[in-house]
Amino acid sequence: MTILLKSEKEIQTLREGGKHHAQILSELSAMVKPGVSILILEEEALRLIKSMGDKPAFLGYQPHGAKRPYPAALCISINDEIVHGIPNEAERIINDGDIVSLDLGILHKGLITDAAVTVAAGVVDDESKKLMDTAKLALERGIEVAKPGNTVGDIGFAVSQVVKPTGFSLAKDLAGHGVGYSVHEEPFVPNFGQSGKGVKLVPGMVIAIEPMVNVGKEHIKLTDDGYTIKTKDGSRSAHFEHTVAITEKGNIILTL
Repeated sequence: MTILLKSEKEIQTLREGGKHHAQILSELSAMVKPGVSILILEEEALRLIKSMGDKPAFLGYQPHGAKRPYPAALCISINDEIVHGIPNEAERIINDGDIVSLDLGILHKGLITDAAVTVAAGVVDDESKKLMDTAKLALERGIEVAKPGNTVGDIGFAVSQVVKPTGFSLAKDLAGHGVGYSVHEEPFVPNFGQSGKGVKLVPGMVIAIEPMVNVGKEHIKLTDDGYTIKTKDGSRSAHFEHTVAITEKGNIILTL
């Protein structure tokens, strides 16, 4: 396993891109309303990325094991879709009460940031609110322990300790990862684990931390499009993610 550390200058560049990233996700989140086509969000993402002089990191990216490159800039995953939903159907409309995950990768000056939010469309039920709050808090707790001397197991443990008492589950086999030179790098950053176990965090590491929390069971399934991953039991899922740099003093959330 080779972990590619980033220089201080590269982390500054990632921070620049991360600010663009945060702005774009904020603007897209504000557009998530009942009656909006998912294709409109995809088109706006492409426009915003281009307007900032950046490029979409996901468009044309082919992960290991995938049969074709990913065909969009955004991943839009609704309700029981956990991650990697493809926004390519103009007729697919967001409904009142949906929860919508927006996952975006941006290439800025040759370096990649990755971040996601889950947004409520209209009025959502209390369970969905609790689900989103839990996933967001799990991300925050994971980031809190992402500092030099700790391990990826500390991150996973912190994330799981938020989710466990709620009765929700963490999506099985899905996790965070290194990022920067490419969309997916080492190390694997799990959403479960034991404190003190796994890869040690050192200054210069850049990782994407991303809890994916299901209302129901942990089991997942890949749909026929080869990308969209859903909960196996049809329950809802929420996803939050930030790109984080490990520094001498602790960490920097790059996608804020």
